[in-house]
Amino acid sequence: MSTISRRTVLKAGLGTAALGLMGFPLISWGAGAKVIVIGGGSGGATAARYLRRFDPSIEVTLIERNPIYHTCYMSNEVIAGERSLDSIGFNYENLRKAGINVVIDEVTQVDTQTKTVTTQQGTFKYDKLVVSPGTDLKWDAIEGYDEQAATIIPHAWKAGEQTTLLRNQLEAMTDGGLVVISVPANPYRCPPGPYERASLVAQYLKQYKPKSKVLILDAKSSFSKQELFIEGWKKLYGYGTDNSLIEWKGLEDQAEVKKVDVNTRTVTTAFSDDIKAAVLNIIPPQKAGKLAHDIGLANEAGWCPVDFKTFESTLHKDVYVIGDACIAGAMPKSAYSANSQAKTAAAAIVSTLQGKELAETSHINTCYSLVGKDYGISIAAVYKVGTTEEGKPSIVSVKDAGGVSPLAVSDEVRKTEAAYAHGWYKNITQELFG
Repeated sequence: MSTISRRTVLKAGLGTAALGLMGFPLISWGAGAKVIVIGGGSGGATAARYLRRFDPSIEVTLIERNPIYHTCYMSNEVIAGERSLDSIGFNYENLRKAGINVVIDEVTQVDTQTKTVTTQQGTFKYDKLVVSPGTDLKWDAIEGYDEQAATIIPHAWKAGEQTTLLRNQLEAMTDGGLVVISVPANPYRCPPGPYERASLVAQYLKQYKPKSKVLILDAKSSFSKQELFIEGWKKLYGYGTDNSLIEWKGLEDQAEVKKVDVNTRTVTTAFSDDIKAAVLNIIPPQKAGKLAHDIGLANEAGWCPVDFKTFESTLHKDVYVIGDACIAGAMPKSAYSANSQAKTAAAAIVSTLQGKELAETSHINTCYSLVGKDYGISIAAVYKVGTTEEGKPSIVSVKDAGGVSPLAVSDEVRKTEAAYAHGWYKNITQELFG
């Protein structure tokens, strides 16, 4: 493990950061051009803002189904009772003030031949289309778990009602109950998210229901920031002892959940008899959002292949896919990744409309996780377009740029990282919605 060199991260990340600074000449090369952005999350809201920033002559329309967007990041604090649901909810009024035509509506059809987007209330023409559909859950991946089951056994992997459902179940559980969290194999949205959730649930149990326990059933043999999480679990929750508030079982334990019985809140794995939970949180395997599949942007693996330099779909011209749905090489499926990809896609669109070559860009991702109150950890990396070890084009990590939080540091360092986590959240949501 290496400590994070902030100077190195910032220097290597200037390719993307500079997009927000250099702008484009205020000449109406794109005058009359119409760009539609579907999806108002971290990717879509960023793309809409930066399209307007790079070329105010472009008519930008953002279509989002929900009037209030709840961020998945920091939703684990809601589940643990550390913040309210309202505190992670944002509207689109400030995007409207920025000159973006915000349409709250459901997209029913996209025709890439006629370049039209149809919603329940109307039809819109586009010259360029940005799709940021997020992820959908594979409802057929676990026997017994489908959309109806999720109204009883929450996944809480899309913030909002599901967040509240899981929170309420934790509050209603009697002391001594078992909380089971099922984690899928890669790839899925927010790789360290399930382990942060387990941590903050354990924090809640430690304070209010100390006879209870969290059991993580993981389809993987390892996970993001594992050493850091386990160090925190040992310090805060007695991990590895008979009285531990957290237990983790992985692939070697044959812990992948194969079946769910909604009525009895039990799960079936290969390693043991059925496990009955007081609170059951199933996080299923995932794929690109439904709209990506409807448009024909996804491949057989369920994700969207893109040009790594521009994020234009390799399956449909003039359509750009950003965020969790796209195949972005080494970049994780995270809010910060989506934010970074959106800026590049916006620059690529404006460059194309102005008949210019897109400048070389790079990307930054920083991911903070909260292991407990005033206990934060993080990982950061810088990415560029390059080739893999097998010689295939991809987005790859920049060597020696970034790193992870160090092990065996003081409580003050962990407290500082927790403060950074909250500061990062305030900053990115301000950029998106403020």
